[in-house]
Amino acid sequence: MKPLSFIIIGCGWRAMFFVRIAKRFPEYFQLKYMLCRSREKAERIAAEQGIRTTTSAAECEAVRPDFVVASVSRDAMCQVTEEWAQKGFAVLCETPAGMNVEELKRLWELKESGGAKIQVAEQYIRYPIVAAGLRAVRQGRLGEPYGVRLSVAHDYHGASLIRHMLGIEPGPVRMRGQRYTIPVTQTDSRYGAITDGSVKQWDRGCISMEFTGKSAAGKTAYYDFSGVQYHSFIRSRHLNVQGRDGEWNDTVLRYMGEDGLPVKEPLLPWLAPEYRELETEELRKTAGQWNPALELDSAQDEYAIASMMFDMRAYLEGGREVYPLAEALEDAYTWLLMEKAWQNPGEMIESEPMPWHGNQ
Repeated sequence: MKPLSFIIIGCGWRAMFFVRIAKRFPEYFQLKYMLCRSREKAERIAAEQGIRTTTSAAECEAVRPDFVVASVSRDAMCQVTEEWAQKGFAVLCETPAGMNVEELKRLWELKESGGAKIQVAEQYIRYPIVAAGLRAVRQGRLGEPYGVRLSVAHDYHGASLIRHMLGIEPGPVRMRGQRYTIPVTQTDSRYGAITDGSVKQWDRGCISMEFTGKSAAGKTAYYDFSGVQYHSFIRSRHLNVQGRDGEWNDTVLRYMGEDGLPVKEPLLPWLAPEYRELETEELRKTAGQWNPALELDSAQDEYAIASMMFDMRAYLEGGREVYPLAEALEDAYTWLLMEKAWQNPGEMIESEPMPWHGNQ
């Protein structure tokens, strides 16, 4: 089978995930070009990574890739996605898809009326440890899920996780929020350990949510997260999903067995069989050992992204969505509501009907 060809628009830290995936799995992905803004950066990345880079959009268009990865700043994401979709390319864009309601509506209109092929790389539900818990929820081991407490990921990522943990479609929600400033000693970062004892002030957001759609009435979530939790040796991440018959807490399942007796089960990361070719030795080792701590490491992140790129073939050939655009737009819209709740502490913030909400 011919590898899927793609180009990357952008050359930041996040874009390098796609570069590493292409280099690791050349039988499935072929990176044609990385489009950079400056010649200096393009030349440096080409030398460091051994890939083709350019500052010319025309050169990227000329190679006619199967799809385009938009990995630019949040402020530019919608514009870049629109630009390449309107040129006739399928686009897999990073999160969030847009920065305001107008941008989100434009993307939906582009898909619905213009036939644009747009997917969003919202990868958290594909982390093997998260996928394992979601699988247990779908299997009904907790009963119908009704409550989530989430301290795992920020903003739109958190919104995505909450909806999938509760098993609900995009629809009406109301919320109240508060944002605090907290001091935390720095221990880690994207680029390695920090050992100088420096202290940084971090925002911590807390949001209570109630979903009011026909299929979600009475389901609730409490979001509590600070960005320091991504890179710290002294801050952890946690989740809790409750249903009538059980609970998923970090890496432990508790539920009622068929014999009517309670079961406590360690939750192992789950590797979906359709992505077996994307498994690494490191990932298989992780999946074979239970860890009491909720770890969402880079190996799981790259696997999740690689699986989305892998699914682009089915999307291009038959239209099966990788991560439905309606869900990605809802993630971003929920984040905008969260921002409004933080800016108006204690005030009830209610969503409005959006064009991608269907019959909710």
